[in-house]
Amino acid sequence: MTAQLTTAVNKTRWRLVPFMLSLYILAFLDRANIGFAKESYQIDTGLSNEAYALGAGIFFVAYALLGAPANLLMKKFGAKTWIGCTTLAWGVLSSAMAFADTEFKFLLVRTLLGAAEAGFFPGMIYLTSLWFPLKSRASVMGLFYLGAPLALTLGSPLSGALLEMHGLAGHPGWFWMFVIEGLLAVAAGIWTFWYLDDEPSKARFLTVQEKQALMAEMAAEESKKETSSIRAGLKIPAVWHLGIIYLIIQISVYGLIFFLPTQVASLLGTKVGFTASLVAAIPWVAAMFGTYYIPRYADKSGALRNVAGMTLLVAALGIGASALTSSPALAIVALCFAAIGFIAVQPVFWTMPTMLLSGSALAAGIGFINMFGAIGGFLAPQIRVAADNWFGNNIAGLLVLCGITLIGVVAIMTLKRGTRDTAAPVKAA
Repeated sequence: MTAQLTTAVNKTRWRLVPFMLSLYILAFLDRANIGFAKESYQIDTGLSNEAYALGAGIFFVAYALLGAPANLLMKKFGAKTWIGCTTLAWGVLSSAMAFADTEFKFLLVRTLLGAAEAGFFPGMIYLTSLWFPLKSRASVMGLFYLGAPLALTLGSPLSGALLEMHGLAGHPGWFWMFVIEGLLAVAAGIWTFWYLDDEPSKARFLTVQEKQALMAEMAAEESKKETSSIRAGLKIPAVWHLGIIYLIIQISVYGLIFFLPTQVASLLGTKVGFTASLVAAIPWVAAMFGTYYIPRYADKSGALRNVAGMTLLVAALGIGASALTSSPALAIVALCFAAIGFIAVQPVFWTMPTMLLSGSALAAGIGFINMFGAIGGFLAPQIRVAADNWFGNNIAGLLVLCGITLIGVVAIMTLKRGTRDTAAPVKAA
């Protein structure tokens, strides 16, 4: 890279990555905090395990359907307007969970929350393709993906502490958890309108020369991609292959996340509260290290497919070991490896579509692949509860998740070799 391009990329990294990371922490916290409220929320509202699993997963129904259209709308209206409005909307709806004291309200608010968040994550992936050259993208995505373990590391004690506010002003602890964590997202949405620039040509933090260098590099990369129409992009078999892989990854992720606080509390022989939430944060601390180093290694080696496959294998083995060991300490260690695997694999995975597609096809393709992941998020709690009920124990669901994750490893390793060890660009039909 030229000196101007290097400076532009570094400035962009410092400008955008902390912003993206902050929003992802809030997004992940607002979609996953139901796991911390599970025990007391079900007692207070009379919600059954089956209804809880449906509500935890129903978030992903609207999320799945609206991801691709949302990305196209972001391309039309600009990142600042779209991401700002999206963040405001999900913050308001996350706070509204505090008033969801019946099964109907619970399912309704979770569905609307999924619709509000549908544009955020695929929008962030698309944003990286607008601002960062390919050679920097995996490491940038790795830094962005630190938001998930950070949300669960910081969010675990935060959510646990807010649950301890039970009785304040006559409200249960979960009421305060939903209200306060939702309002944080509202504040972030307002901040977005001031802070974010839509694209490199509008960057207020770059000099004219730096803008030109970055725009020239991005244009040169786009010129090498031959699939730019939506229809042609969705006809590529590798796009569907990547969608299936992402579905499996998300089954692994949410099959564990939605139940982790109660799983850890059971291991400790206590209820979900501040102490259990601190222990539940340990796997996410481990995941932060993996999510930082593994994508950087993938960028340097260029072996994206092999790195992704081995990382997901670590997740599968960790999930299985956490179910089979009788030692609480070993179970926590196993959960650390599981968290490292299924969080760190994702930033490496998301470099693959950005090498395959461009233009509107990329915007829609990211949303399309993310749709598969949303389906995985919906299926995950259903699969785990169904397996536990079918076999009459609380480890069957984890073992089923382990098996599904192993299928994902095979799916990754059967991706065709090509650009940087993954699927190569395909000509538009």
